[in-house]
Amino acid sequence: MPNSPRIRLFLDSNVLTGGIVAAWGLDKAVLSLCAAKVCRLVLAEAVRDEVVENLLLHAARLFPAEVDELIEDYRRLIDLTHPELVPYPDRRAVEANRHLIRHAADVPVLLSAIAGKPDWLLTPNTKHFTPAVAHRTGLRIATAADFFRTLSSLLG
Repeated sequence: MPNSPRIRLFLDSNVLTGGIVAAWGLDKAVLSLCAAKVCRLVLAEAVRDEVVENLLLHAARLFPAEVDELIEDYRRLIDLTHPELVPYPDRRAVEANRHLIRHAADVPVLLSAIAGKPDWLLTPNTKHFTPAVAHRTGLRIATAADFFRTLSSLLG
């Protein structure tokens, strides 16, 4: 039986951070699919750096042993998923494409997603990553819950 292509998932920093720090939930389930190589993680350098910042903020509220575990969880995730890295977009491209999304800080993430050509961009940030943004960019943008509902409908 030939290998079917894996679903390529571009995860925003909220999904990655939530999946790493949460004891359970859909964000963690998405990361599990990537770690099990059911899906392919498409990781933007811009997102990776946001995740590191988010984890450092989270770590400030933890005991030292918990910080070590958090760092090890993140390292293990990267080792297991072997993400497909998408470099930072050019500064001029970010400035030229500011019109694509309401929040300026999301432009590098959005341009990275466009460059990565994922099957899905998963984010809970539907305030900024709207259906209009999806239409303008041709990206399939959804929450983790929407992604799992779609998978469920395909299986059932």
